[in-house]
Amino acid sequence: MQNINEIENLVKLISKLPGLGPKSAKRIILKLINSRDELMKPMANSLKEVYVNVSRCKSCGTLKSNAFPCNNCDTKYKKYNKICVVETIADQWSIENSNIYQGYFHILGGTLSNSTSQSKEDLLISSLVDRVKKDSIEEVIIATSATVEGQTTAHYIKDSLKDTKAKVSKLAQGLPVGGEIESLDDGTLFSAFKNRKWIENNSD
Repeated sequence: MQNINEIENLVKLISKLPGLGPKSAKRIILKLINSRDELMKPMANSLKEVYVNVSRCKSCGTLKSNAFPCNNCDTKYKKYNKICVVETIADQWSIENSNIYQGYFHILGGTLSNSTSQSKEDLLISSLVDRVKKDSIEEVIIATSATVEGQTTAHYIKDSLKDTKAKVSKLAQGLPVGGEIESLDDGTLFSAFKNRKWIENNSD
């Protein structure tokens, strides 16, 4: 890339995006350079706007516009009786796009794992318990991945909700071992939601 520092730095940044490597990054950069007014400038402006105006909701973990209340938490115009707990915003988007679930979401932002610095506070689990109590939630659907970390997190969430009145269920049939929610097709997601299993409350 002719040893242009600005371009080399951009290659490194773009290469960090999912599914992209240095070669793909260079092709993207060339396209942007060749379309400075049509793509590069509008994209730079949009990235700045997102950086300034979009943040993660401190209550539910989803993305929100800083100028408005969180649409996912809003109970003024819609009232659901269930919350679906997922690991990432990408999982939320996948489930929303499938149109198989109508309810609130709670986005953890990761899983509990000894190999990462994620803490229970980072995952907004206390916030989840508060939402369940405040909004009189009847069912919490745990839709964490079928990995060891995902199942460990699911168990901790279930235990954290034992003093609430909500029933707890988890996605069952159709969710492959080791599978991640965002990679599942609509048919598999539908089966996983339809056949979800109730988790016995061990609070007694």
